This record gives sequence, C-alpha cells and structure tokens, in this order.
Amino acid sequence: MILIAGPCVLENRENVMRIAEALQVYHEDCTKDFYFKASFDKANRTSIDSFRGPGLDEGLRLLQEVKDTFGYKILTDVHDASQPKSVADVADVLQIPAFLCRQTDLLVAAAKTNAVVNIKKGQFLAPAAMAHSVGKVLKTRGYDGKPNYEAAQKYGVWLCERGSTFGYGNLVVDMRGLPIMREFAPVIFDATHSVQMPASGDSSSGGDSSFVPYLSRAAAAVGVDGFFFETHFDPSIALSDGPNMIQLDNLATLIEQIDAIRAIVE
Repeated sequence: MILIAGPCVLENRENVMRIAEALQVYHEDCTKDFYFKASFDKANRTSIDSFRGPGLDEGLRLLQEVKDTFGYKILTDVHDASQPKSVADVADVLQIPAFLCRQTDLLVAAAKTNAVVNIKKGQFLAPAAMAHSVGKVLKTRGYDGKPNYEAAQKYGVWLCERGSTFGYGNLVVDMRGLPIMREFAPVIFDATHSVQMPASGDSSSGGDSSFVPYLSRAAAAVGVDGFFFETHFDPSIALSDGPNMIQLDNLATLIEQIDAIRAIVE
C-alpha cells in the first residue's frame, strides 16, 4: 500500500522534523511504500495574507534534510513548468495540484523528469476526464497507446482523488470515481483534502476532519492503491489546512482499520 503523509506545508524546521520523526514507523513497515509529503509553497491559498511556505530554495533544502535524516522518499507539489527539473533532484514524486491538472506545459515538464507524477483530480472534472492528463504524461515518456493501469504503473503516473465541488464551499467524494480512474492509473485517495470546505472560512478554507475515517474506510472497501493523509501533532496550530488534518496520534488506528479492510477485500 502506498502511504503518503506529512504536514500540508513546510512550517518551520522544528515542526517539520517532529512530524517526520513520528512517521518513521510507516517507513519501517514492510507492507507500506511510504512517502513524506509537505509543500514548499501553497500557491492557491484563499487570502494573499495566508502563509504559503518557505519557498522553493529553502523548501527543497528542508525536504533534503528530511530525506537524509530519515531515509524517506519525498512528495511535493510543483506549480509551473519552471519547477519540476530542480524539484525532482530532491523529490521522488512530483504532485500536480488539482486546479492545474489540465495544464499541459506543467504535466509535460514533470514527465520529463525521472520522478513519479501524481496528478490530483480537479474538483471540477469527471473521473473519466483524467485519462487525458495521464495520457499527456505517458506520451511525453514514450508511450503512445491508450492510457491504462499497467502503462501508468510502468511509466510512473498516479491519480489522486480529493473530492469534487458540491455547491459552494463543499466537496463530496463519488466512490464510483475510484474504480473508473483505476482503469487507466493507480489511484491514491486523499482523505484529508476530501473533507475540506474550500474558501468557507473568513480568509481560509475550512474542513471537518471527523469525516476522514469514514471516507478512508469506504475507499479501502472500494479498492485503491494508496492513501494520502495530511497530519500534524496539533492541527489547531497548523499554518495550512488544519481543520481537515488528522492528528498524528489518531493516524495509527485509522491505518490499522484500512489494513484490515484491504485484507478482506483482497
């Protein structure tokens, strides 16, 4: 099982290293393919005054320190076509943000690196439409056929479900989308962003993390290749996405439940 976990954004060195250390148990678990996730820049914050992160250079330095200290593989976001080449020197997985999942230049630039490309499904797109985004990466990497699970797995392309826009300031997860997208790529379920309430706060997005376990267990029952959890030792002080994060202390129990459901399904 692919497991992606970490804080939403790189806050400060002390917090990042504390969270990274707490996740070491999953790196050591031979049943998990673990990736540490944190963003060096949150380019789509609600307010211009919201904390965005340390930026590219300092962010990559801190992610490299996490990698060197703990031996983790790294996943982080890229936002424009100038970033993937340098980011891939540190990150094992380049994540394409949901709002940018159709951006051809960004997808092609990411595909020209050796990193896995994790494409978040746009909140505004039908699951089947993501085959075109997968196809852009596959074609850039030399595969000219119809996008399919085996080709995407071979050439390093994942899709990530993070909910769909449902009215104003709310998201909903259509579980039918998981097997639909698995027809043409491995699928990661992003449980914490799926409970986000975009731009529903005063100057930030809200969320309801109490629903994270329910959606995670449902996705495990439907069948996915991995899970994505933004996590923090104290979500109430997190500088981004705190309301939808899962607390570090609660992560182990949820993953045990997911493992049990996956064992039954398989």
